[in-house]
Amino acid sequence: MQSNQPSPASEPHVMHTYARVPVALSHGQGCWVWDLQGKKYLDGLGGIAVNTLGHAHPKLVPALQSQVAKLIHTSNYYYNPLQEELAAKLCALSGLQNVFFCNSGLEANEAALKIARKFGHDKGIDRPEVIVYEKAFHGRSIATLSATGNPKVQAGFTPLVEGFVRVPLNDVESLQRAAQENPNVVAVFLEVIQGEGGVNPASVPYLQAVRRLCDERGWLLMLDEVQCGIGRTGKWFAHQWAGIEPDVMPLAKGLGSGVPVGAVVCGPKAAQVFAPGNHGTTFGGNPLAMRAGIETLRIMEEDGLLENAQRVGEALRAGLVRELGHLPGVVEIRGHGLMLGIELDRSCGALLTQAAEAGLLISVTADKVIRLVPPLILSIDEAAQIVALLSPIVRQFLQSNP
Repeated sequence: MQSNQPSPASEPHVMHTYARVPVALSHGQGCWVWDLQGKKYLDGLGGIAVNTLGHAHPKLVPALQSQVAKLIHTSNYYYNPLQEELAAKLCALSGLQNVFFCNSGLEANEAALKIARKFGHDKGIDRPEVIVYEKAFHGRSIATLSATGNPKVQAGFTPLVEGFVRVPLNDVESLQRAAQENPNVVAVFLEVIQGEGGVNPASVPYLQAVRRLCDERGWLLMLDEVQCGIGRTGKWFAHQWAGIEPDVMPLAKGLGSGVPVGAVVCGPKAAQVFAPGNHGTTFGGNPLAMRAGIETLRIMEEDGLLENAQRVGEALRAGLVRELGHLPGVVEIRGHGLMLGIELDRSCGALLTQAAEAGLLISVTADKVIRLVPPLILSIDEAAQIVALLSPIVRQFLQSNP
């Protein structure tokens, strides 16, 4: 990188919780961003699946400007018509019943876990348990960290919260065994596509089997759609490919196109678990966040972004398979729509900086998986550019790091 690019010394007053790529971004347009030195980057990361509409979208910007000039925040002491409008839209898209609004995926997942516990207590279970998954990631609060299946991010924060039973993904026998051995289970909590765990999709037959088991046992099916929802796979929610409905569905990331917003959408079994005083938030459901969610969903419908995610995602995946799928060292290229992972057989964190040097923003998750979650406005031509930029970097990396 250029010698005048940022370094850790550039942030003496910021807590050192991130291993930064030495880039400071200035502005963006569509699927492109520029740094302070004027260098241009193709955004294959989308703020980690957040910037649904890319950057400076011509329909979103004036809507947010208009809302800022009216109300940004009031309080949940008062009715907010924008909350009802966004909640009604999410219920219509999902087939579920009601919504609690918060600020992030972590908060949405925390609320889901509280729903599960109260659901259990309401059934007379004093120590309710929730089935969770290996390689899962649900957040970094103490409860969501405990539900997460990554010992590295849990290290240093024990004792973890009790009440979780962990099983491997896509293994029906392990799930059934857990059901038999743990009579206090009240819910199953899983990501439809594990994001931080390495872009690992739950199979359609597995999702259908989990739904059946939850129905048989009277459990809640809680599907974490924080990263894979809001059109990223080509349907509004990734579980819809399996033809099922959850009882609880946490959302965040792409719902506000960059404005922080989270939501917990509930079906009939969970819709009345919370009563006044059971849960709350200061900032959640504020007018600006609600307007961002309303406009994001409206623009997605107007511009056909679900179809675009599926079509462009298939082209991007095909290009990656063509250029990289045959290489020794490439284990698998997987995912759905515009949520794709390229698993290598070795650690590849260095690729973040190498890709940025080449003008492409990506991430590496689970140590060995290149993750691509670009804005849903990505074009076929831009998908081809991602392939053209990324492929030689991966080839060179594999040759130089046997």
